[in-house]
Amino acid sequence: QLQASGGGLVQAGGSLRLSCVASGRAFSHYAMAWFRQASGKERKFVAAITWTGSTTYNEDSVKGRFTISRDNAKNTVYLQMNKVEPEDTAVYYCAAAWLPSQEEETYDYWGQGTLVTVSS
Repeated sequence: QLQASGGGLVQAGGSLRLSCVASGRAFSHYAMAWFRQASGKERKFVAAITWTGSTTYNEDSVKGRFTISRDNAKNTVYLQMNKVEPEDTAVYYCAAAWLPSQEEETYDYWGQGTLVTVSS
């Protein structure tokens, strides 16, 4: 089970940190990712991290602004969002898979989503 939290209302240019806590399974051995879905649009990849945390992947529009990280001792993955833009407004989902991927079909486990709203 994955539980995402940390969403809310933030002004453009501000920062927000999302958290995703895993329970009930050895998620420390899973790659983790964040996806987002804006209203009326398809869910899209944001960032992923290998189970060791040694390698991360970022969608082009968030490179240099968002950072994915994890703390396996806490079974938690984070998404630090800096310099947010109105275009970042979406429901953000965390997901777990055996291997990191930008394809949502790869992911077996999903959190419930947390809403991020960026005001201009």
